[in-house]
Amino acid sequence: MKKTVYYYHALSSPWAYLGWPQFKALIAKHDLNIVVRPTRIVPDNGGVPLRSRPQPRQDYHAVELDRWRKRLDMPLVLKPRYYPTNNEFSARMVIAADRLGLPALELSHALLRALWSEEQDVTVPEVRIAVADRLGLDGRRLQALEEDPEIVKAWHDSHEEAKRRGVFGTPTWIYKDVLYWGQDRLSFLDEALAEG
Repeated sequence: MKKTVYYYHALSSPWAYLGWPQFKALIAKHDLNIVVRPTRIVPDNGGVPLRSRPQPRQDYHAVELDRWRKRLDMPLVLKPRYYPTNNEFSARMVIAADRLGLPALELSHALLRALWSEEQDVTVPEVRIAVADRLGLDGRRLQALEEDPEIVKAWHDSHEEAKRRGVFGTPTWIYKDVLYWGQDRLSFLDEALAEG
């Protein structure tokens, strides 16, 4: 029986972008069932959006991003042209892909890469369509589904579920009701999965 991991992540999170290669490796290593839950920062649980933090914390955020992009050898612009952004459109596209049984996590990473590495404005429909098309998906169909009432409801439900489960920041993984927050905690998730 496959182990199930819930994955809560914002489609604007540089940490979700940086964590994807290691997370992808864990999925393969443990043959995981992933419940994809795009969400956003949850202030109700103590989450604080970056731009509302004091300047020293914002400055340190950039220092950490620089450290991690070098450590992981991943291209990342520290202050991309279109960040902060409204991540709802990308999130709804990912939810639509997931509902259709398509590689939603690959799409998620590609959208994050477009924002954080390629400095594209992912709020523009044609940008999201092109990102999906590059993966061999039907970008226009997925973009149209972003407005489907069921997809919109799923987006709001995902956020409410995150709030109920104690998620405050992204990315957060939940395995057996235990939270693992931040891409630098994936080794702990790996250990938990290995224990069974």
